[in-house]
Amino acid sequence: MKQQHGARDSDTRPCRCPERCQAVPGSRLCFCSPQASRETLLREAEFLKRRKLVQLLKKHLPINVEECLVPSTADFGRMAEKRQGLFSEKKNKDSLAAPAKQRNASPKVQPVKEKKKKDAAGGGFSNSLKKFFACGKTEKEDPNKYRPLDCTTASIECAEWTNYILKADQVPEMVRIMHQRLASPETADVRLFMNILRMAEEHPAGVVLTLLRCAPTCDRAATMIWRTIGSSSPTVEKVLPTLICVMEDWPVHSMFTSDGDDTNVFALAATLVIWVIIQVPKCHEAMHKYAPHLLVTLIVQICESTAHASEEVDTFWKKCQEEHHLNINPSSFAVQTMKALLCRLRCENVVMQMARKHGWDTVLCAHTQHYAVGLLAREMRRDVIPLCCRTAIHLLGLLSTEGHRWDLPFLAFLVEVLEYLDLRECSESVLEMMARYLQSECRERRRLALRGLVVLIRDRLLARRMCILSQRLVDVLADEDAEVVRMSLCVFMNVLQHKDILVASTTAPRLAEALVQLFDHDNSNVQLLSIQLFEKVIDVVVDEGKKPLKRITNHSLLPLFIHCHEENQRVANASQKTLHCAAGFLKRRKLKQLVKKGQLSKFGKCLLADDRSQAAEHLRRALPYLENPQESVREAAIRFIGMAGRCLKGQPAELHVLTQALEAMSKDDSPSSSNLEVQAIFGQRSSELRSSSGLRDPGSQEQYQETVKRGPPFSVTGAPATADAGYS
Repeated sequence: MKQQHGARDSDTRPCRCPERCQAVPGSRLCFCSPQASRETLLREAEFLKRRKLVQLLKKHLPINVEECLVPSTADFGRMAEKRQGLFSEKKNKDSLAAPAKQRNASPKVQPVKEKKKKDAAGGGFSNSLKKFFACGKTEKEDPNKYRPLDCTTASIECAEWTNYILKADQVPEMVRIMHQRLASPETADVRLFMNILRMAEEHPAGVVLTLLRCAPTCDRAATMIWRTIGSSSPTVEKVLPTLICVMEDWPVHSMFTSDGDDTNVFALAATLVIWVIIQVPKCHEAMHKYAPHLLVTLIVQICESTAHASEEVDTFWKKCQEEHHLNINPSSFAVQTMKALLCRLRCENVVMQMARKHGWDTVLCAHTQHYAVGLLAREMRRDVIPLCCRTAIHLLGLLSTEGHRWDLPFLAFLVEVLEYLDLRECSESVLEMMARYLQSECRERRRLALRGLVVLIRDRLLARRMCILSQRLVDVLADEDAEVVRMSLCVFMNVLQHKDILVASTTAPRLAEALVQLFDHDNSNVQLLSIQLFEKVIDVVVDEGKKPLKRITNHSLLPLFIHCHEENQRVANASQKTLHCAAGFLKRRKLKQLVKKGQLSKFGKCLLADDRSQAAEHLRRALPYLENPQESVREAAIRFIGMAGRCLKGQPAELHVLTQALEAMSKDDSPSSSNLEVQAIFGQRSSELRSSSGLRDPGSQEQYQETVKRGPPFSVTGAPATADAGYS
């Protein structure tokens, strides 16, 4: 018999729904599903020749249910005739293929059954109409009318179970039943796994937390469930946020489920689940979407498990080791999970480079973890810049608030990829964060903040905004770490490269004074940058700041003059250039001309001749250069001290200054001839001053002779030794 009005042979099969529906005999509908169709109802009405109802359905007009549910007597007669005719036609067609002895057999008609058919046909249509209106009310009028059904263990494996609405408070019990079903030796129906996926999509948090509680070590049954979830990328996207939330709370995570259970869940249990899901190839898209969050949470777990080991975590991890045959500790397992994640993201080269540079070993040490995280960022930016940028944006959100426990490795990662970010949207937050870390007591945090500022100042707008950090950067110049000082100087240099930026009157004196102190720094890079920056400061300072800057510039002449004799030619050239600029700033034309012509041998004498009252001060400031490791610098200092000593004659502080000079020069283990000559001159003059003032000479002739014998003969008449000559 041909199918009519959309009928199918399968429609007459008995219903297999959990609660047996009252399927109408002869009807083509099973209304276990709440999604009854208007078109199907229309076909039923046409079949029963309910013209009024057909018109209402076609026009989509409101229908009076009670009127439509009352069929007429004629309708019952027509329904019975139609049903009887259809069944008779079917029997006649079947009889053609039957044996010959059965062809003449007449069909047996039972009136009672025919009456039942009439009733069933009428009742079936009424049920269809009721179902149709019930569905309409469920969607539009009363969403809470149909309550979720109480699914049993048997109904879990029923294919039609997916048509039911599952309440949130039923999820934990259903997950436990599924886990027990898979843990049993019986073979599970494929429909069970379909229902797992559907429930995980609709109630991801409930499924994740319940399964982590009932199977924290991820046993065989739980592994099957997690792998089933991992086979569907959309489902993995739904459950990953909850897993990440659990992983972020070390060592345990506490959250209520719909049934009121708030049992703590181990963060390592969620990491174990991530490790299981990563093994499923179809999870690639979901893992790529949440890769930044996963990388950050794994970094947190590595740091936490390395720094803080607890007996509770160790006990739990021993059970996991027995279940999965693992022979590594929690921190190493987190590293292994990160490697698996990177491989799933097609970053195998990053994993190999980290191993080659011992990065995976470094990250397991609490004192070097930030170095390893920085190395990871550098390796990732070579191959996966988009992933690096997404991770940096996520870290920026975490670092925007103060007090994060693991901000040091986060900051190390962010600084490495900062130059690849679009700073138009996040420049304010980045600048504020770097300013905060500049004041940190941790040297590593200050260093990373300065590295970040070096990147930010490449933007002119950010360079202008960075002027508000000038006072903090000046404070950093006093740091003992040469690298920190060097980067701070680089920030100042790059900011002042912009022609429209000037040094404020409040900043210039403090900055210039700090730079003069750095002229004698042990690090040649710091020396060079400080001298170059000093030239820049006196060149671009505002008019209001020039007057207080003159005093500091005047004090810088002697150090710059002595550093013109540096063996490092770059430092020597920079010193000479800055000395020329400083002399011009002070409007001392004669000094400026001497520097321009390169006549440095006359510079010291001219400097002392301009103001003899400052000779004692100049001499004192030249004494520290006698301890410089470079012989050329020591020689320049000794010659200047000799000239300054002759300018001291008659001054009240002459004896005291000469005594200080003799003490400083006597500390040289291998003094040059110039040193010994100046010592002799100062010793003689000091002795004369003591005699004229009536002071007793406590020294001995042998001490002075010993000093004289340490060098070759010199053209200065010897003098009786003094205590100052041999004082050490």
